[in-house]
Amino acid sequence: MLDDLVAADVYSIALVFCRIGAAMMLLPGFAESFVSPRIRLMIALALSVVVTPVVAETLPPLPSGVFNGFVLIVGEIVIGVFMGAMVRFFVSALHIAGVVIGFQTGLANASFFDPSNAQQGSVIAAFLNLVGIFMIFVSDLHHLMLMSIADSYTVFRPGAPLPLGDFSQSVIRVLSDSFVLGIQFAAPFIVVGTIFYAGLGLLGRLMPQVQVFFIAMPLQIMLAFFIMALTLSAGMLWFLSRFQESLLRLTGQG
Repeated sequence: MLDDLVAADVYSIALVFCRIGAAMMLLPGFAESFVSPRIRLMIALALSVVVTPVVAETLPPLPSGVFNGFVLIVGEIVIGVFMGAMVRFFVSALHIAGVVIGFQTGLANASFFDPSNAQQGSVIAAFLNLVGIFMIFVSDLHHLMLMSIADSYTVFRPGAPLPLGDFSQSVIRVLSDSFVLGIQFAAPFIVVGTIFYAGLGLLGRLMPQVQVFFIAMPLQIMLAFFIMALTLSAGMLWFLSRFQESLLRLTGQG
């Protein structure tokens, strides 16, 4: 009797850990390369222990066969990866904005190691990624990320068939929203850059002897930093509001 009870408790925690652990591999701030895998594992285990009593009613009974248990575990991992990827896709709007701003400001060739994406990238994109993750934790939106995973048990019940069609539609919608948000974030730089390049083109036609490149580059960088100082706070507030809406929509609350 006691052995059966202990086995059921271990099974419940392990099943919840499959979803939460898979999501932790992709969630912004938790899945970064500078976060130790041991710390990530400890957080996932602690969350699994806390969440298991809350979602215990939605968990299926202990499977009778190995194959049934394997299918159940794979389904939970797929759902966890989906939840983490949705949040990661939306945060990638900052990377898109950084790349666009880099091309508009002439800083696209200024490479810097982006710890959020674990690769070389534009210095503006790396800066915006770090600021975005910092603001998510400062504004306690990481709590909403973790709550969305717990609430996902009401939307995606363990053992139920995976809604692959809904998954694909959600991925398309989040990626399109992320791209639109990135362009909106970089819109002031696009407008000013277009006007600036048009003025340089006109200057080059009126005065061909002027070295436009040597005059434009310092002015372009100074103008970019000035616009960044004016728009960064408003852009981050807009990103945080859209990020919150995306999380609520992901769990069917928005």
